[in-house]
Amino acid sequence: MSEPLGQPGRTIALENRRDERRALVRLVNTLRAGESQALVLRGDPGVGKTVLLDHLAELATGCRVMRVTGVQSEMELAFAGLYQLCAPMLDRLDGLAAPRREALRVAFGLSEGPVPDRFLIGLAVLGLLSEVATERPLLSIVDDHQWLDQASAQALGFAARRLRLRVEPVGLVFGTRVADKELEGLPELLVTGLQDADARELLDSALNGPLDSRVRDQIVAETRGNPLALLELPKGLTPAQLAGGFGLPAATSLSGVIEKSFLRQLEGLPPETRRLLQLAAADPSGDSSLVLRAAARLHIPLHAATAAAEAGLADFGARVRFRHPLLRSAAYRSASVHDRQAVHLALAEATDPAADPDRRAWHRAQAASGPDEEIAADLERSAGRARARGGFAAAAAFLQRAALLSVDPVRRTERILAAAQSNLGAGAFSTVLDLLATAEAGPLDELQSTRVDLLRAQVAFASGPGSAAAPLLLNSARRLEALDRDLACETYITAWGAAHFAGRLATGASLQEVSLAARRLAPPVAGESKADLILDALTLLVTEGPSVAAPVLRKAYSTLTPADLTQEELLRWGWFIQTTATPLWEFDAWREVISGSVQAARDLGALDQLPILLSALGTVDTWVGDFEVAESLIAEHDMICEATGIISVHPITMLLAAVRGDRDVALPLIEAGVEVARAGGQGIVLAYTNWVSAILHLGLGHYERALAEAVEASLDTPGLFVSLWVLPELIEAAVRTGDPQRAHEALVRLAVSTQAAGNDVGLGLEARARALLAEGDEAERWYREAIERLGRTALRPDLARAHLVYGEWLRRENRRVDARAELRTAHEMLAALGCAGFAERARRELLATGERVRKRTVEADITLTAQEAAIVRLAREGRTNPEIGAQLFISARTVEWHLRKVFGKLGITSRRELNAALGRIGYTDPTA
Repeated sequence: MSEPLGQPGRTIALENRRDERRALVRLVNTLRAGESQALVLRGDPGVGKTVLLDHLAELATGCRVMRVTGVQSEMELAFAGLYQLCAPMLDRLDGLAAPRREALRVAFGLSEGPVPDRFLIGLAVLGLLSEVATERPLLSIVDDHQWLDQASAQALGFAARRLRLRVEPVGLVFGTRVADKELEGLPELLVTGLQDADARELLDSALNGPLDSRVRDQIVAETRGNPLALLELPKGLTPAQLAGGFGLPAATSLSGVIEKSFLRQLEGLPPETRRLLQLAAADPSGDSSLVLRAAARLHIPLHAATAAAEAGLADFGARVRFRHPLLRSAAYRSASVHDRQAVHLALAEATDPAADPDRRAWHRAQAASGPDEEIAADLERSAGRARARGGFAAAAAFLQRAALLSVDPVRRTERILAAAQSNLGAGAFSTVLDLLATAEAGPLDELQSTRVDLLRAQVAFASGPGSAAAPLLLNSARRLEALDRDLACETYITAWGAAHFAGRLATGASLQEVSLAARRLAPPVAGESKADLILDALTLLVTEGPSVAAPVLRKAYSTLTPADLTQEELLRWGWFIQTTATPLWEFDAWREVISGSVQAARDLGALDQLPILLSALGTVDTWVGDFEVAESLIAEHDMICEATGIISVHPITMLLAAVRGDRDVALPLIEAGVEVARAGGQGIVLAYTNWVSAILHLGLGHYERALAEAVEASLDTPGLFVSLWVLPELIEAAVRTGDPQRAHEALVRLAVSTQAAGNDVGLGLEARARALLAEGDEAERWYREAIERLGRTALRPDLARAHLVYGEWLRRENRRVDARAELRTAHEMLAALGCAGFAERARRELLATGERVRKRTVEADITLTAQEAAIVRLAREGRTNPEIGAQLFISARTVEWHLRKVFGKLGITSRRELNAALGRIGYTDPTA
């Protein structure tokens, strides 16, 4: 409710909101203390959310208060709500990092540029709020969140979730009717109806005459204590109606009852005043000058606005403000179809086509009485502008309306398909499917029909990388070959990725089937593109194996380096490029490409893609023994997943715990990963968890379990990716369990890739595996070669394990002195790395040689949180607080706050003392 502050009904409603008022006081006090706050006030229409938000604004003395209200008719205009909130703060844009500043400028139509990532917009908004809050605490209030446009809702929801990870005086408070997914996970204050006694008092305050007690009880019961209903229902009713047993129809919704009350009040107005309110309700901008210009076109006199204000229904000041959103809705609904078209036409004619072409196009579309190709084309141009600003939902809305107004059936279908594509980008999958069904109801040419199938396949893949998407994508790629060769190539790559994710759980289109089909694609006419090179390398790998594919794989990862690609290209192709390096054990190329992709995602704010890229980078960092770097990636990964609501099986945490031998952490994650993989048809996740489990149990000396898990992992796309990586574990476990035949078979598969690779990583792992299966001098020669080759690589854990298995073999050969030397080296390396499971294996072997060795507990040398550790690592690299904040998506103020906590733990006062203090407690710089 939006009552003026002096009205008695508002005072009574607030007096009876004691718990809610206390919560708001706490929020303001916390904000003034310099800490960020986010809160959602959720409740039915009219229950009093707006009154509480008004009260919150009054409480926030000394704070800067910004407000925005969602408007239902503006839901299709991208970033309209966000612009309304940020417009007074745009003079502070220069304080933002360049990518974020430009993202906001493009989103608001202030400049042109590439489509900004929606999460970069969220980061920019957060940065802008933080910048403004450096002067004094900032409280941003968003009312009627359920009516914000989707782009604004996503950005503000992201900003609110990120506030929980920051330390600065910024508050974001939302009023909403429904539990919206964009606000999921935020603290919530449920606003319900008043208690009966309070409701009766509020009802009495709204009456000018007596009310029968039975009627009063009926109204209180049926309104369920809703303050707005209690205040509005008596208006427009005669004393006779009130005293004569007036009651609310039980079957009518509460919002419907309130709206009917507003309709009764509108009916009592002069016709010109009612028409003016209908006109104002049709334009969500709140621009009084625009509304009055349109009113002049409809010959509505100026005194109509005075009558509306005197009736307490709307104020025509600098902005048009209705007493309540339901009144706006009632005013708009009170107009006939013909009258609505007339007011929209007047608004379109009064809107500057150069300054606000999209709003003008929208009003023209609402004024159209039938198909109109000129208006449809205008809407299509608006969709292009909306898409360029990243407003996929807005682009879809313009295109859907354009399709309805299309005269030409062919153009209509094209616009429907374009609307479906935009809805796919917006994540509105059900709407995409509805639009495709509409398109199929009309005539389709072959290309259009194929695009319908492709969009269905893309929905399946975007909804979850399970087993359903690959067959659909494969079918679309085949059909596109004769229609659009380049689109077919890109679709084959997507299909390959879908089949790769499905792995052994694929149904209808295996990786082999997709690769064979793609190999038959006609060569490009105008030279090989990046997509052609990637597709050629990946499909040749699957169909012919690494020996044949090696030259093309090398060409792909050596040609398509981060230095040769734009950031957008790295995001589009980086994951596939790194996949060309892993079959040849090219750790340096793998790390370079995935690191570049991660940095591109950070710079562009592509937080939807960043978790999977961080997982890949964390995998390689863990494999090479950079555990502290991996831990900082875990912190970043988890912060992003929390902020975006992305669900993850925590692959880095799982692998790191397994390599360290921490079964208490690893096993629950492994079990959860298996469950998620089987439920979603994600064979790659299942294989990854099996591989991780094999490493864990091998380190713990549980060889039977390690073998079973390794065999399972090796079944996924045999000889490729995870099923390739697990082969060294499978061979070692098979040897330890007395199954040399299985070990020999795995060695043959391993050697195919390591021989094709021809580098120290691959050949070193192969040599270690051959040593396990050999005897006498041959075995020793292979052990020494493994240690020599792995010693030239970054794979410290694998080098330590080579010393371990060599020492174990020497002990069995009764060469105790030699065994002690190797086992001691292995134990020291593994303990220093933090590989507790394998280190304990080495300790037990040392004891068996007769050497006395104290059991070491591998544990963290410093009790820093994961986020503190990430900040410390970057601080030691010489990064400034703003640079650290930009990388970890937190503010410089939050970085400073965390560093002060670290300084307190270490007993120091400045960065200059950081390295010395960490050195005293044995903290090791992961980049040293």
